Amino acid sequence: MILESPQGWKDYELVDSGNFEKLERFGNIYTIRPEPKALWDKDMSEKEWDKLAHTIFSAGAGFGKSGKEDSGQWRKLKKVPDQWIINYSKGDLNFGLRLGLTAFKHVGVFPEQAPNWDFIFSNVKRISLKNREQNRDIPKVLNLFAYTGAASLSAKCAGADVTHLDSVRQVVTWAKNNMEISRLDNIRWVVEDALKFVKREVKRGNKYQGVILDPPAYGHGPDGEKWKLDELLFEMICEVAKIVEPKNSFLVLNLYSNGYSSLLSKTIVNSAFNKMGIDVSHDAQFGELFLLDSFGKSLPLSVFTRLKLL
Repeated sequence: MILESPQGWKDYELVDSGNFEKLERFGNIYTIRPEPKALWDKDMSEKEWDKLAHTIFSAGAGFGKSGKEDSGQWRKLKKVPDQWIINYSKGDLNFGLRLGLTAFKHVGVFPEQAPNWDFIFSNVKRISLKNREQNRDIPKVLNLFAYTGAASLSAKCAGADVTHLDSVRQVVTWAKNNMEISRLDNIRWVVEDALKFVKREVKRGNKYQGVILDPPAYGHGPDGEKWKLDELLFEMICEVAKIVEPKNSFLVLNLYSNGYSSLLSKTIVNSAFNKMGIDVSHDAQFGELFLLDSFGKSLPLSVFTRLKLL
């Protein structure tokens, strides 16, 4: 099992965590947000947190120990813009992200996902090189449940033909803005129910050399379609297995729902591809993504399974 956290990211830092909260730095802006997985004590005092923080998110009743993610509001402790830009830069992997204070504590990026962005970038580069040797087109990558598009930008930075799909139009608009900030172009934008879209791609016979999934526990498609992770995840991966090229391709499945393990995600992926007659048991990486605060405390936030098919 692999344990990974962001490395060398100048525009992000988990400063401290504990007592069901986390103190983070995004560029020059410090935020305090609820974090139900931070079961331990803080290392810094409340006074030290407040001195650093520009803004704090106050959730509705029921957050904290229950893990319920209610809406709430931001309280500004210092002058802070409602929107600002940070960068992710590692050599040729370089893009910008517009952040903002939303009503559900999120700011527009999940920082622990940075190792997945690195994996996507390096594998698109690998596949592109092989494609050129075989006189094939640039690799096609599909990003499902794509949110504000950091994974899409990672694939685009590496030269992929990217399709970005999310069921929320406002989020897709946000992702498009991130593409423009990053001085990239030609990402295909789709506002659609993810499972519906994948089933249609199966019928059309379309194939991708990269598929990325970061599904929520619950959700709704643009036409009211219901998404429930427990009920639909295996079906989704079975359909995805039909559109992933069996060779010279990759898959990233990220899960952040409480109660899901990396071994479970690996078993789901293995089983889905086995139904297609493809043995991926030796091609799968699985593990956890976490953030390490400045006092050495590890905050686990999601589990993943990644395939690197040669």
